[in-house]
Amino acid sequence: MARPTPKVLMVAEKPSIALSIASVLSRSQMFTRKGSTEIHEFDGKFLGSPAHFKVTSVIGHIFSVDFPGKYQDWTTTDPLDLFQAQVIKNESNPKAHICRHLNQEARGCRYLVLWLDCDREGENICFEVIKSTGFNINDTYRARFSSVTEKDVVKALDNLVRPNRDEALAVDARQEIDLKVGVAFTRFQTSYFQGKYGNLDSRVISYGPCQTPTLGFCVQRYLQINTFKPEKFWSLHPYIIQSGYEIQLEWQRGKLFDINVAMMFQKLVSEDGLLEVTDISEKQETKSRPIGLNTVNLLKVASSALGFGPQMAMQLAERLYTQGFISYPRTESTAYPSSFDFRGVLSAQTNNPTWGNYVQGLLTNGYQKPRLGTDAGDHPPITPMRSAAEDMLGNDAWKLYQYICQHFIGTVSPDCEYIRRKIEFSIGGESFHCTGQHVVTKGFTAIMPWLAINDKNIPSFIKGHKIEVSKLELYEGSTSPPDYLTESELISLMEKNGIGTDASIPVHINNICERNYVQVQAGRKLAPTTLGITLVRGYQTIDPDLCLPDIRSFIEQQITLIAKGQVDHCHVVQHVIQQFTQKFIYFVKKIEDMDALFEAQFSTLTDSGRILSKCGKCLRYMKYISTQPSRLYCGTCEEVYYLPQKGIIKLYKELSCPLDNFELLICSMPGPDGKSFPLCPYCYSNPPFEGIETLINTAKTGTSGKIGKGAGMPCNLCPHPTCSNSLVSQGVCACPECSGTLVLDPVSAPRWRLCCNMCNCLVFLAQGAHRISTTKERCPECDSSILEVDFNKKTTPLEDGSTLHRGCILCDELLHSLVEMKHGRSFRHMSSRGRGRGARKGGRGRGRGGGKMVDPKMSFRDF
Repeated sequence: MARPTPKVLMVAEKPSIALSIASVLSRSQMFTRKGSTEIHEFDGKFLGSPAHFKVTSVIGHIFSVDFPGKYQDWTTTDPLDLFQAQVIKNESNPKAHICRHLNQEARGCRYLVLWLDCDREGENICFEVIKSTGFNINDTYRARFSSVTEKDVVKALDNLVRPNRDEALAVDARQEIDLKVGVAFTRFQTSYFQGKYGNLDSRVISYGPCQTPTLGFCVQRYLQINTFKPEKFWSLHPYIIQSGYEIQLEWQRGKLFDINVAMMFQKLVSEDGLLEVTDISEKQETKSRPIGLNTVNLLKVASSALGFGPQMAMQLAERLYTQGFISYPRTESTAYPSSFDFRGVLSAQTNNPTWGNYVQGLLTNGYQKPRLGTDAGDHPPITPMRSAAEDMLGNDAWKLYQYICQHFIGTVSPDCEYIRRKIEFSIGGESFHCTGQHVVTKGFTAIMPWLAINDKNIPSFIKGHKIEVSKLELYEGSTSPPDYLTESELISLMEKNGIGTDASIPVHINNICERNYVQVQAGRKLAPTTLGITLVRGYQTIDPDLCLPDIRSFIEQQITLIAKGQVDHCHVVQHVIQQFTQKFIYFVKKIEDMDALFEAQFSTLTDSGRILSKCGKCLRYMKYISTQPSRLYCGTCEEVYYLPQKGIIKLYKELSCPLDNFELLICSMPGPDGKSFPLCPYCYSNPPFEGIETLINTAKTGTSGKIGKGAGMPCNLCPHPTCSNSLVSQGVCACPECSGTLVLDPVSAPRWRLCCNMCNCLVFLAQGAHRISTTKERCPECDSSILEVDFNKKTTPLEDGSTLHRGCILCDELLHSLVEMKHGRSFRHMSSRGRGRGARKGGRGRGRGGGKMVDPKMSFRDF
């Protein structure tokens, strides 16, 4: 009795791949029926014997890792418990019924052949298929292929291997780590901040072991931009006229950052006036053809040159792959195997209307072997497998396909060769030069013209010949900050630091965009949002490891060791989870440090805050938060500056502090007799003068008495010698009630007054005056500052009707008669005898009281 023909179930990763494989193996002689995904049936040979084939597919992962139902409720589950929770695998897309579909099709089949993508994720799906079908591993085979061309598919079927469990376990380990760490931190952050602030503009405040370090790179660049201080430089450029050409010469020194030194060299060159040709050199140089194209480099070019984000670029590449136009697009290798059929790939492009003639020339004249690259042991570099035209692919897919073709053709083209000519000159002891270049062989730049070397012709010179300088320019420039990270630069950083893989890098970048942590600007530049910046600054404050690439890089290294079978995957998962458990406990304990940044940056439901003044560090506007404790917050520098805890804070005439360039504020205390004083936010929080704390504690400007949080150094305590708002400039005389100084209240018009910088003493001056200001003059009798008073024309007390008067409020009879003092609840005219802090009996008190002359404003001279 004849044995029945064995049935072979073949499973691909996508329906389109299943169709391509079935079409090749059946020579398009197949029967197709419907199912959860299509099933293609045909007869053929398997392992040298007749067999009946059934080819179907999954649609990506069959299962996804998750927590059991009891952990799904955010309100009843402590996120800390998730680290030790069991994980389960649920069907990723239950409505597609893929698991049931595979189980049904496996019935009666003798063998299973897995045509999943040849990477770790594909290997993991292999074992998901084995689980769904119930096949014995001994009856299961793995096809390894890099494209769905006839040649590759047939070759893969003739060289079947066993699926790699270690690579599958590496994916299991990564999934469990990412789930537990990501969900625990995300749930805690979201629960803590959601509803507390009204303008977070993100539904979920997510954390991811890869996602967050990716965001960290963007924020780090943002902080570099906003802390950058431009620096002027100068460069010397002589001009000559030779053979009718005006040529600018380059200075050997490049640029200098000292104007005086640059001008000295300018003078030396100018006085000489004649340039001597000291050397003429020619050198043949080579611009090397590119190495093979891997995924990371494709993503970088797609973003920087084609304008495609990484996610879109991979979608287009996968579509080109499933349609058979290119080889497998996920590869880390840039080196081709020695057996690669370059002539066959080139021959497929000879009829292409765009580059067919160029390719024919390579085949006729001989193509080059590609430069040595890196063989990562996965797939060959991304290669065009068959010719296409734009109308076959659509605009976006065509652009990507066109680049892949041009890159491959470039790898087997000759190098670009050119002659570089350099002329060196000497004048006034300084060296200058000019260069020209002439292309000898275009090589690969003929097919990749954006990399071409441009000819630059320069006239002939004779060594020793002297040439007159026609013009001498001292160019002034300024260093500029870096720009926001581009996607291409971010991909490079991720690859360098081991964040993600060629398959997952696009996902991580897409995540930080979708979470509203960064926004993609023109030129594919990534600008962090307020939320993204605040999150990273919060992690940096609590535990920088959470947003640095080091830990993820270590995890990726361990996962690679799992894939190679060198470490136990359970041990790696346990170790990493223990590490993150401790970090999570500490993070929860210190969350108020992050909350302080959120509170300063985001509006609560009851207080929205408002923009007030410019930061002296970044020159961006800071936000004034009026709720206790009153403070300013610079969103660019991520710095908090505490302010007086009572009074109304306003911008003060857009004036700036000479010490730190912060815009000044004016604080006006409540009530009709509340005093006002200007302050610099930075100086108030960080007093710049040694020993000033003693005075601040005495003054009790704020309510807390703690430096930087409510009691600081306002301008009326500042000893800056030249600032127009400092104590030195605005102080008038000693306070009669304490050891402080009476300082002119700059915004008290028309009720002009002096306020003590230590106590509540107020001295009212000439009421209704048009203007009152301090001068640099001192009273010869008491050493108080002379005031200049501009009286109102209608109420001037001056006999001749003039309005301008200068004098000392203690010694000038007119001004003294117009002065009233208020302290506590008592008003009185200041006594003509007690003009200082306490005059001697029978004599006039000078300054702060009798005896030797003391500067009344410098009562803190000994600090």
